Amino acid sequence: MKKILVPVDFSEYAEMALEVAATLAKKYNAEIAVLHMLGLSETAVAKNEAQDFLEMEYYMKLAKKRFNMFLNRPWLKDIKITQTVQNHKVFREINNVAKEQNIDLIVMGSHGSEGLGEIFVGSHTEKVVQSSEVPVLVIKKRTKHFKIDKIVFGFDFRIEYITAYQNALKLFSALELDVHMVYVNQPGINFTSTSQTKAQIDSFLRIAHHGDLPENLQIVQISDYSVEKGIYAYAEEVKADTIAIATHGRSGLAQFLKGSVGMDVANHSSLPVLTFKI
Repeated sequence: MKKILVPVDFSEYAEMALEVAATLAKKYNAEIAVLHMLGLSETAVAKNEAQDFLEMEYYMKLAKKRFNMFLNRPWLKDIKITQTVQNHKVFREINNVAKEQNIDLIVMGSHGSEGLGEIFVGSHTEKVVQSSEVPVLVIKKRTKHFKIDKIVFGFDFRIEYITAYQNALKLFSALELDVHMVYVNQPGINFTSTSQTKAQIDSFLRIAHHGDLPENLQIVQISDYSVEKGIYAYAEEVKADTIAIATHGRSGLAQFLKGSVGMDVANHSSLPVLTFKI
């Protein structure tokens, strides 16, 4: 991992994300790119060219001044940091910035304290997760000594999701993580027998790895009343640092969790959530 992007609005949640990004940058010898979106309205930038230039210059200088104060943290010492201020106001544009700057990971803080669904619903984080082709790490709370060593990746081993799987494993490998891939078997119309599930997983892995499974990867089948409840319970059982989930782009993780039986249980998770776009 070489470059981490942190969208910054100068809030405590942005600071929380920046601190985690700093920990990762030091561990993996990466640099941090911080991005502030001015989000000026069309009326503010379309009066006339002269006034437009002066106003933009003023807001740019103000943002850079705030950056200097915001980035004055002892834990950022010796980390290469680049600053970008742009007049973006649509959060999907962060994906363009990430691609232009060859970003490996986006780190965002979230005010959501009610679990996996509430992190994303109606928030800026949801908008970034929905549109980002780069993995997004969402931090729910400040941790004194942040670490990410063991991750639980909820996955259903569909062949059409093999690209998302390979992208996830590429990042897991770069982060040198102990990976637990969890297939949650649920009652009802989606239920499959143990042998059927095993055959599906084996077929997927043969295509993805040609039978040569990475040493840091464990495949686990569990049964529970919902995907969310199963992932959360297993993450607690193995004392995982982070939960990873593939998302369906426009639908986002909020749609993935909508109406789930185990939402009330998953809501108690305070673990960071790492998302990959399918």
